[in-house]
Amino acid sequence: MKLIVQVYCLLVNRMQFLREQSYQGRNQSISTTRANLCELVASQVLRRFDEDHCGRGGLLLLANILVAGFEPFQNAPDEVLREKPLPPHWPVQKRGGYERKLPALEVAIVSESKTFLSSAACQKVVDAVYRGQIIYTPLSFVDILPDHYKHSPVSLYDPRKAPLLNQDRLIVPRIRSIIEVCQFAVLLALYALTMTWRKGSQMTIVEMIFCIYTTGWILEEFAAIIEHGWQVRTQNLWSFLDITFIIIYAVYFILRMYALATGKLDPALLGLKILAIAAPVLLPRLAFNLMPDNMLFISLRAMMKDFTVLTLLAVWCFAGFFVSMKWLTYLLQPNERHQRLDSATVSKWMLWIWFGLDGTGIERSVDFHFILGPSLMIGFAFLGNTLFLTVLVAMLTNTFSKIVANETAEVQFRRAVLTFEGVKSDAIFAYRPPFNILALLVLLPIKFVLSPRRFHQVNVFAVRVLSAPILLLIGAYERRTLWRAPNGGPQGPPKRGKLAVWIFSGFSPHGDIQAVFDVRPPQVIVDKSQDSDIIDARRPENRLISKPSRQGRPDNGLQPTRRSMSV
Repeated sequence: MKLIVQVYCLLVNRMQFLREQSYQGRNQSISTTRANLCELVASQVLRRFDEDHCGRGGLLLLANILVAGFEPFQNAPDEVLREKPLPPHWPVQKRGGYERKLPALEVAIVSESKTFLSSAACQKVVDAVYRGQIIYTPLSFVDILPDHYKHSPVSLYDPRKAPLLNQDRLIVPRIRSIIEVCQFAVLLALYALTMTWRKGSQMTIVEMIFCIYTTGWILEEFAAIIEHGWQVRTQNLWSFLDITFIIIYAVYFILRMYALATGKLDPALLGLKILAIAAPVLLPRLAFNLMPDNMLFISLRAMMKDFTVLTLLAVWCFAGFFVSMKWLTYLLQPNERHQRLDSATVSKWMLWIWFGLDGTGIERSVDFHFILGPSLMIGFAFLGNTLFLTVLVAMLTNTFSKIVANETAEVQFRRAVLTFEGVKSDAIFAYRPPFNILALLVLLPIKFVLSPRRFHQVNVFAVRVLSAPILLLIGAYERRTLWRAPNGGPQGPPKRGKLAVWIFSGFSPHGDIQAVFDVRPPQVIVDKSQDSDIIDARRPENRLISKPSRQGRPDNGLQPTRRSMSV
């Protein structure tokens, strides 16, 4: 048990060193080095566990290391436990002693330990969790519809021994990703039908269905945000698109409800116009779902973050030019007050100059003052259009080059985020929109009336009834393909989020090259190859013999010095 906790402790220490380097200027480089060292040591420890424990038993051990819950004060002395502060943000929902526990995989995601997450041992567990070969009860921050009557330990899933209608399979990341893509496709189709068949102030049946379905979809997104916290949720590529659409829909919904209550036409038309601007958000979001491993989308998320921060800083700094021009308009002579310009016009001129679209603001700058006006406008043009855009392009280029240079680690990190976030603890995720609204309105009140066991039975029955076709398809598929590797070889990482590449080998002169690898070899040849490998491994010249070091221990190339271990 102590060896298993080592990885968790190393990752927690990495988080602490990263926090220290953010505010300790004199020890910034030391803290960064210590954080990187903790990540490397954790990777080596996990790799040694993987090498020493093979097969399904080793996979189960690695899963316990990464996804089992640990508490920072676990196994601490009693005097330390009496003095520990109770953070006010811990969830108040009871989970049978698992309230303050976090898995090592979540700590690695929060600390952005990309080297650790991209290691082969970690990716083996991530892929097994993604496929549903490893099952466990996730530890969430807070649940909207909690059902914690049963806590399943980390174990290997055998679909042949599980019930056919197994509602727990709905939280498998691979299955959830497929269901979420289908749900979003339905949302996009309803949105297109709503905007096509709109009727001004009258709400059509399609629009009513769109509003009900979108409300359920937003409820699921809100539950996903509070499942593991905003910091983990924002690691998704499409999180900023979801937040943008939720804001647009909220404004549209308020205006439409106000128009229905008052009978006015203008708010209804304004609401539809606001809903129309959601198209640039919804269409790219579907591409993000289908291709989450695409480097363009991965770099776009990081560049959007830099672009937003730099734009806010530029607006803050350049706001002084706008204030100066407004004050100059207020100080015009009485015979020149007809030239006073409103704030919208001044802002429009500055925005055009900022992006180099039009120079009307420079031509009309004499309206503020014949000397001070042009001076302010030309200074703003130099600083905003020339300096800001140059710095912005340089920063985005640097960000993109860093991500591309570390492409493998970035892709593996995104896969780990999607897998970890795909395993849900909240019972609300077992219901498809808009049935999740009905479950929230019906099941949440009766939870305070029924016992935990009885509520769990009611919840399981409702999920199995509403999701029976999906559960039947999942059970029939996994009983045949969950643990089966293609061609009898080892299972590799799953191809997730990528568009299928259709290869018509029959129409290609090189089709047999691929077809020969798709045919499984005879069992006799497989047995002979395995026997020859065993014979070769037993030969003395093929054995790995390590030379003893000066201290009498085998020299494996990883002998740390006393100074390096003092960190």
